[in-house]
Amino acid sequence: MAWLTSLDDAVALIEPDMAIAIPPEYCGVAIAATHALIRRGTGGLHLIAVPQSGLQADLLIGAGLVATMEAAAVTLGEAGPAPCFSRAVTSGAIRMVDATCPAIHAGLQASEKGIPFMPLRGILETDVLANRRDWQVADNPFGDNDPLVLIPAIRPDIALFHCEMADSAGNVWIGRRRELAVMAHAAATTIVTVEEVHDGDLFDDDTMAAGALSSLFVNAVVHVPGGARPLAMPGYYDRDAAAIGAYATAARSPESFAAYLDEHVLKDNVPA
Repeated sequence: MAWLTSLDDAVALIEPDMAIAIPPEYCGVAIAATHALIRRGTGGLHLIAVPQSGLQADLLIGAGLVATMEAAAVTLGEAGPAPCFSRAVTSGAIRMVDATCPAIHAGLQASEKGIPFMPLRGILETDVLANRRDWQVADNPFGDNDPLVLIPAIRPDIALFHCEMADSAGNVWIGRRRELAVMAHAAATTIVTVEEVHDGDLFDDDTMAAGALSSLFVNAVVHVPGGARPLAMPGYYDRDAAAIGAYATAARSPESFAAYLDEHVLKDNVPA
Protein backbone atom coordinates (compact mmCIF):
# COMPACT_ATOMS: atom_id res chain seq x y z
CA MET A 1 0.00 0.00 0.00
CA ALA A 2 1.37 3.38 -0.98
CA TRP A 3 1.01 6.53 1.01
CA LEU A 4 1.51 10.25 0.50
CA THR A 5 4.41 11.24 2.72
CA SER A 6 7.24 13.74 3.13
CA LEU A 7 10.42 13.71 1.09
CA ASP A 8 12.54 13.11 4.18
CA ASP A 9 10.39 10.20 5.31
CA ALA A 10 10.48 8.68 1.83
CA VAL A 11 14.27 8.74 1.46
CA ALA A 12 14.56 7.35 5.00
CA LEU A 13 13.41 4.07 3.43
CA ILE A 14 16.80 3.97 1.68
CA GLU A 15 19.36 2.39 3.98
CA PRO A 16 23.14 2.09 3.64
CA ASP A 17 24.43 -0.49 1.14
CA MET A 18 21.09 -0.83 -0.67
CA ALA A 19 20.78 -1.34 -4.44
CA ILE A 20 18.81 1.47 -6.09
CA ALA A 21 17.39 1.37 -9.62
CA ILE A 22 17.31 4.78 -11.28
CA PRO A 23 15.91 5.70 -14.72
CA PRO A 24 17.62 7.42 -17.67
CA GLU A 25 17.58 11.20 -17.91
CA TYR A 26 14.72 11.25 -20.42
CA CYS A 27 12.47 9.26 -18.12
CA GLY A 28 11.58 10.84 -14.79
CA VAL A 29 14.69 11.29 -12.65
CA ALA A 30 13.95 12.12 -9.00
CA ILE A 31 16.49 14.91 -8.49
CA ALA A 32 14.79 16.45 -5.44
CA ALA A 33 14.83 13.05 -3.76
CA THR A 34 18.48 12.67 -4.75
CA HIS A 35 19.27 15.97 -3.02
CA ALA A 36 17.41 14.78 0.08
CA LEU A 37 19.36 11.52 0.03
CA ILE A 38 22.65 13.43 -0.15
CA ARG A 39 21.60 15.60 2.77
CA ARG A 40 20.82 12.44 4.69
CA GLY A 41 24.26 11.01 3.87
CA THR A 42 23.18 7.43 3.15
CA GLY A 43 26.23 5.68 1.71
CA GLY A 44 27.57 2.44 0.33
CA LEU A 45 24.90 2.45 -2.39
CA HIS A 46 24.79 0.19 -5.43
CA LEU A 47 23.30 2.27 -8.24
CA ILE A 48 21.65 0.40 -11.10
CA ALA A 49 21.07 2.68 -14.07
CA VAL A 50 18.13 1.57 -16.21
CA PRO A 51 20.02 1.50 -18.42
CA GLN A 52 22.11 4.69 -18.23
CA SER A 53 22.37 7.73 -15.98
CA GLY A 54 23.96 11.16 -15.80
CA LEU A 55 23.43 14.00 -13.37
CA GLN A 56 21.76 11.86 -10.70
CA ALA A 57 24.53 9.26 -10.57
CA ASP A 58 27.25 11.90 -10.79
CA LEU A 59 25.81 13.82 -7.83
CA LEU A 60 25.59 10.72 -5.65
CA ILE A 61 29.07 9.55 -6.63
CA GLY A 62 30.59 12.99 -6.04
CA ALA A 63 28.92 13.11 -2.62
CA GLY A 64 30.71 9.87 -1.73
CA LEU A 65 27.55 7.79 -1.34
CA VAL A 66 28.13 5.18 -4.07
CA ALA A 67 30.15 1.98 -3.70
CA THR A 68 29.07 0.29 -6.96
CA MET A 69 27.82 1.70 -10.26
CA GLU A 70 26.08 -0.71 -12.65
CA ALA A 71 25.23 0.88 -15.99
CA ALA A 72 25.48 0.81 -19.73
CA ALA A 73 26.71 4.42 -19.63
CA VAL A 74 27.07 7.43 -17.33
CA THR A 75 27.29 10.75 -19.16
CA LEU A 76 26.01 14.31 -19.06
CA GLY A 77 25.16 14.10 -22.75
CA GLU A 78 25.74 17.36 -24.59
CA ALA A 79 27.41 18.76 -21.45
CA GLY A 80 30.16 16.17 -21.77
CA PRO A 81 31.46 13.38 -19.53
CA ALA A 82 30.19 12.96 -15.97
CA PRO A 83 33.16 14.39 -14.02
CA CYS A 84 32.64 12.80 -10.59
CA PHE A 85 31.93 9.41 -12.16
CA SER A 86 35.05 9.66 -14.34
CA ARG A 87 37.26 10.54 -11.36
CA ALA A 88 35.79 7.77 -9.23
CA VAL A 89 36.29 5.09 -11.89
CA THR A 90 39.83 6.26 -12.68
CA SER A 91 40.86 6.33 -9.02
CA GLY A 92 39.11 3.10 -8.11
CA ALA A 93 36.88 4.89 -5.60
CA ILE A 94 33.85 2.97 -6.89
CA ARG A 95 33.36 -0.47 -8.37
CA MET A 96 32.14 -0.25 -11.94
CA VAL A 97 29.92 -3.05 -13.24
CA ASP A 98 29.70 -2.70 -17.02
CA ALA A 99 26.46 -3.79 -18.65
CA THR A 100 24.45 -3.28 -21.80
CA CYS A 101 21.01 -1.74 -22.16
CA PRO A 102 19.28 -5.02 -23.12
CA ALA A 103 21.07 -6.92 -20.32
CA ILE A 104 19.88 -4.53 -17.61
CA HIS A 105 16.32 -4.65 -18.89
CA ALA A 106 16.49 -8.44 -19.13
CA GLY A 107 17.72 -8.78 -15.54
CA LEU A 108 14.90 -6.59 -14.25
CA GLN A 109 12.35 -8.47 -16.34
CA ALA A 110 13.54 -11.74 -14.81
CA SER A 111 12.93 -10.35 -11.34
CA GLU A 112 9.58 -8.96 -12.46
CA LYS A 113 8.54 -12.43 -13.60
CA GLY A 114 9.91 -14.18 -10.51
CA ILE A 115 12.44 -16.27 -12.43
CA PRO A 116 16.19 -16.58 -11.75
CA PHE A 117 17.49 -15.45 -15.13
CA MET A 118 16.55 -14.22 -18.59
CA PRO A 119 18.17 -15.51 -21.80
CA LEU A 120 19.61 -12.91 -24.15
CA ARG A 121 21.33 -12.81 -27.52
CA GLY A 122 23.63 -10.22 -29.01
CA ILE A 123 26.51 -10.05 -26.51
CA LEU A 124 28.23 -13.36 -27.24
CA GLU A 125 32.00 -13.04 -27.71
CA THR A 126 32.03 -9.43 -26.50
CA ASP A 127 34.41 -7.83 -23.99
CA VAL A 128 31.44 -7.03 -21.75
CA LEU A 129 30.56 -10.73 -21.50
CA ALA A 130 34.22 -11.65 -20.92
CA ASN A 131 34.27 -9.39 -17.86
CA ARG A 132 30.92 -10.44 -16.38
CA ARG A 133 31.48 -13.77 -14.66
CA ASP A 134 27.92 -13.67 -13.33
CA TRP A 135 26.62 -13.90 -16.91
CA GLN A 136 26.59 -17.51 -18.06
CA VAL A 137 26.54 -19.00 -21.56
CA ALA A 138 24.34 -22.05 -22.07
CA ASP A 139 22.96 -23.96 -25.03
CA ASN A 140 19.36 -23.41 -26.01
CA PRO A 141 17.64 -26.62 -24.83
CA PHE A 142 15.27 -26.36 -27.81
CA GLY A 143 17.97 -25.66 -30.37
CA ASP A 144 21.07 -27.22 -31.88
CA ASN A 145 24.38 -25.52 -31.11
CA ASP A 146 22.48 -22.33 -30.26
CA PRO A 147 24.27 -20.57 -27.34
CA LEU A 148 22.48 -18.01 -25.21
CA VAL A 149 23.67 -15.65 -22.49
CA LEU A 150 21.81 -16.13 -19.19
CA ILE A 151 21.41 -12.81 -17.35
CA PRO A 152 20.72 -13.27 -13.61
CA ALA A 153 17.68 -11.53 -12.18
CA ILE A 154 18.30 -7.99 -10.95
CA ARG A 155 16.25 -7.29 -7.81
CA PRO A 156 16.86 -3.76 -6.53
CA ASP A 157 16.10 -2.90 -2.94
CA ILE A 158 14.68 0.42 -4.13
CA ALA A 159 13.22 1.81 -7.35
CA LEU A 160 13.37 5.61 -7.31
CA PHE A 161 11.77 7.83 -9.95
CA HIS A 162 9.72 10.96 -10.66
CA CYS A 163 6.53 11.09 -12.74
CA GLU A 164 3.57 13.27 -13.60
CA MET A 165 0.97 12.47 -10.98
CA ALA A 166 -0.39 10.20 -8.31
CA ASP A 167 -3.85 9.84 -6.81
CA SER A 168 -4.72 9.74 -3.12
CA ALA A 169 -4.64 5.93 -3.15
CA GLY A 170 -0.99 5.92 -4.22
CA ASN A 171 -1.51 4.86 -7.84
CA VAL A 172 0.93 6.73 -10.07
CA TRP A 173 0.66 7.70 -13.73
CA ILE A 174 3.74 6.78 -15.77
CA GLY A 175 2.22 7.09 -19.23
CA ARG A 176 4.26 5.46 -21.99
CA ARG A 177 7.38 5.01 -19.81
CA ARG A 178 6.86 1.32 -19.17
CA GLU A 179 10.42 0.79 -17.93
CA LEU A 180 9.30 2.56 -14.75
CA ALA A 181 6.71 -0.18 -14.25
CA VAL A 182 9.35 -2.87 -14.74
CA MET A 183 11.57 -1.14 -12.16
CA ALA A 184 8.71 -1.02 -9.66
CA HIS A 185 7.72 -4.64 -10.30
CA ALA A 186 11.32 -5.81 -9.84
CA ALA A 187 12.19 -3.77 -6.73
CA ALA A 188 11.42 -4.62 -3.13
CA THR A 189 10.40 -0.98 -2.43
CA THR A 190 9.37 1.81 -4.79
CA ILE A 191 9.61 5.53 -4.00
CA VAL A 192 7.96 7.99 -6.40
CA THR A 193 7.96 11.78 -6.45
CA VAL A 194 5.24 13.46 -8.52
CA GLU A 195 4.38 16.80 -10.05
CA GLU A 196 0.76 16.79 -8.93
CA VAL A 197 -1.89 14.85 -7.05
CA HIS A 198 -4.82 13.69 -9.17
CA ASP A 199 -8.33 14.30 -7.85
CA GLY A 200 -9.88 10.85 -8.13
CA ASP A 201 -8.77 7.30 -8.80
CA LEU A 202 -6.60 6.86 -11.90
CA PHE A 203 -8.09 3.43 -12.50
CA ASP A 204 -11.61 4.83 -12.75
CA ASP A 205 -10.72 6.38 -16.12
CA ASP A 206 -9.94 3.92 -18.93
CA THR A 207 -7.61 6.39 -20.63
CA MET A 208 -5.65 7.15 -17.47
CA ALA A 209 -5.67 3.54 -16.31
CA ALA A 210 -3.72 2.46 -19.38
CA GLY A 211 -0.73 4.49 -18.21
CA ALA A 212 -1.10 3.93 -14.46
CA LEU A 213 1.03 1.90 -12.07
CA SER A 214 -0.94 0.32 -9.24
CA SER A 215 -0.28 1.29 -5.63
CA LEU A 216 0.37 -2.42 -5.02
CA PHE A 217 3.85 -1.75 -6.41
CA VAL A 218 4.42 1.65 -4.78
CA ASN A 219 5.52 2.17 -1.18
CA ALA A 220 5.89 5.94 -0.90
CA VAL A 221 4.59 8.87 -2.92
CA VAL A 222 5.78 12.44 -2.41
CA HIS A 223 4.24 15.55 -3.98
CA VAL A 224 7.27 17.52 -5.22
CA PRO A 225 6.48 19.95 -8.08
CA GLY A 226 9.66 20.51 -10.07
CA GLY A 227 11.15 17.36 -8.57
CA ALA A 228 13.15 16.46 -11.70
CA ARG A 229 14.75 19.88 -12.27
CA PRO A 230 17.14 20.76 -13.88
CA LEU A 231 16.28 17.69 -15.98
CA ALA A 232 13.10 17.64 -18.01
CA MET A 233 9.63 16.50 -17.06
CA PRO A 234 7.77 16.31 -20.39
CA GLY A 235 4.59 18.33 -20.32
CA TYR A 236 5.75 20.38 -17.32
CA TYR A 237 9.23 21.81 -18.04
CA ASP A 238 12.21 21.33 -20.32
CA ARG A 239 15.77 20.32 -19.56
CA ASP A 240 17.73 23.30 -18.26
CA ALA A 241 20.83 23.06 -20.43
CA ALA A 242 22.45 26.09 -18.82
CA ALA A 243 22.07 24.67 -15.30
CA ILE A 244 23.47 21.30 -16.36
CA GLY A 245 26.36 23.02 -18.14
CA ALA A 246 27.09 24.98 -14.96
CA TYR A 247 27.08 21.72 -13.00
CA ALA A 248 29.47 20.10 -15.50
CA THR A 249 31.89 22.99 -15.02
CA ALA A 250 31.59 22.95 -11.23
CA ALA A 251 32.08 19.18 -11.02
CA ARG A 252 35.44 19.27 -12.79
CA SER A 253 37.32 19.39 -9.49
CA PRO A 254 36.48 18.04 -6.02
CA GLU A 255 36.78 21.55 -4.58
CA SER A 256 34.36 23.23 -6.96
CA PHE A 257 32.01 20.24 -6.73
CA ALA A 258 31.94 20.64 -2.93
CA ALA A 259 31.07 24.30 -3.39
CA TYR A 260 28.27 23.32 -5.79
CA LEU A 261 26.88 20.84 -3.27
CA ASP A 262 26.95 23.44 -0.53
CA GLU A 263 25.12 25.99 -2.65
CA HIS A 264 22.62 23.85 -4.57
CA VAL A 265 22.05 20.67 -2.55
CA LEU A 266 22.97 20.96 1.12
CA LYS A 267 21.17 24.29 1.39
CA ASP A 268 18.32 23.20 -0.88
CA ASN A 269 14.95 24.38 0.39
CA VAL A 270 12.87 21.77 -1.44
CA PRO A 271 9.76 21.24 0.69
CA ALA A 272 9.82 18.01 2.65
